[in-house]
Amino acid sequence: MNRNILLQDLSFRDYKETWDFQTSLLQEIVDVKISNRRNDATEATKNHFLFVEHPHVYTLGKSGDLSNLLLTEQQLEDKGANFYKINRGGDITYHGPGQIVGYPILDLENFFTDIHKYLRLLEETIILTIAEYGIKGTRSEGETGVWLDVGTPFARKICAMGIRSSRWVTMHGFALNANVDLGYFDHIIPCGIKGKAVTSMEAELNTKVDLEEVKAKILKHFKTLFEVDEFLIRD
Repeated sequence: MNRNILLQDLSFRDYKETWDFQTSLLQEIVDVKISNRRNDATEATKNHFLFVEHPHVYTLGKSGDLSNLLLTEQQLEDKGANFYKINRGGDITYHGPGQIVGYPILDLENFFTDIHKYLRLLEETIILTIAEYGIKGTRSEGETGVWLDVGTPFARKICAMGIRSSRWVTMHGFALNANVDLGYFDHIIPCGIKGKAVTSMEAELNTKVDLEEVKAKILKHFKTLFEVDEFLIRD
């Protein structure tokens, strides 16, 4: 089993371009797995982890409801935002500057074959990360992601998650609201959940956070929870 992960920070990159890149990495891994089974071979599969910030974009999961987007095509254009229907789970969400987006493209057969466990460990990674800033995150039963003040009238989401897997290979991932402009969430019903707010680390702390510092903490906790051998920097 290969428990090294190739790490790449894509910086600021278009959503569709990144989606296509994710897809190509997933397909490379799947092709190796298919070849191994056909030829009774044991070529190791690769694992990847992408960090990225996206320009303003709304994405709708495969089971999402388009009515949760509250903007017309013209209004999207006026706001400089794109919209895509995509192949992850979940409903609608927003990505934009100041948000830390992580896309683990892992062959789970190198780790464990349990999608539920995978999602819970992704959540735990973020819960442990924001705890280092004094923010108490938790899970909300039946709702993927990381939340604050669950069970109160002030429940709010700080990190959204949605994934796709094929032959135990994952793509898509998490979006942690760090210094993001929360006003863009006003134009959707986030994740299709009415009556619950969205927050950010900046809003909770009343100050901006260092994105590189937060990303380093995410990797630290991810490495421990997933029992990663090493992150190998990929240019």
